[in-house]
Amino acid sequence: MAAAMVSATPVFAQSDKMAPIAVPAQPGAVELGTGKLPGATAPEAWHSQYGSVFARNVTVATLTPFLPDPAKATGTAVIVAPGGGFRTLSMQNEGWDVARALAAKGVAAFVLKYRLNPTPVEMPAFERSMTAMFTPGTAPPRPKPEEMMAGLAPQIADARAAFALVRKRSAEWHVDPTRIGMVGFSAGAMLTIATTVAGVDAKPAFIGNIYGPLAAMTVPADAPPMFVALAADDPFFGNGGFGLIESWRTAKRPVEFHLFEQGGHGFGMYPKPTTSTGWFEEFTRWMAMHDLLKPAR
Repeated sequence: MAAAMVSATPVFAQSDKMAPIAVPAQPGAVELGTGKLPGATAPEAWHSQYGSVFARNVTVATLTPFLPDPAKATGTAVIVAPGGGFRTLSMQNEGWDVARALAAKGVAAFVLKYRLNPTPVEMPAFERSMTAMFTPGTAPPRPKPEEMMAGLAPQIADARAAFALVRKRSAEWHVDPTRIGMVGFSAGAMLTIATTVAGVDAKPAFIGNIYGPLAAMTVPADAPPMFVALAADDPFFGNGGFGLIESWRTAKRPVEFHLFEQGGHGFGMYPKPTTSTGWFEEFTRWMAMHDLLKPAR
């Protein structure tokens, strides 16, 4: 499962060397109360790579608010789920940078640092384990969406707790509790879909699936509007078909799909010469079309 979800190396030139860094200050981060990941013993660790920062061995879930200027606040909120194969989290490129960009649009954004599958404590061993995931022919067959979601109980619990927290503190954070959506990247996109389908009380008002899996699945009758962005040259999901899009359409639920010619996997907020860099503006235009960027009446 992790091999199917991992964020791949960006195609532009950046240092691909993993360098350990101190756990950064995360002011405002709120523990979600879902407990410590059962059986986890390795301490949370962070590293830099590709000019960005990543977390791994996350055993306690948190939610970090990025709130807009009150004069620009729309009341809309988005829970942001970074990717990384459920083994690491791209906290900057697919988390904080996305949240800051949303806040600049008047949207309250909340970066979800969800619990992860354990990885080796020592960096060389972790690097070897990640390299092995990219070795051709070593990845197991991808499970069906329903089977995949069955293995995400801790992460779905974290997402549910995130929605509950934002709703509980909606007055304090100037959020309309009926306008809380979720956007995820790669593994975070899988978690976004899982939260939509199996998250019980989470019930996101809208969702964004950014270079996540697009396998066909059973769609709830009340599924929220979905925005999808994917590069055609994505090495993981670019050639797997677009069954999820058809599933949403068959269920007569709103869906918008952007297939960029180039961009690879894991482009996030990295500036690149490909049109995939425009996904964020397209996403916010889509939000505006759904009246999510104007204050609720």
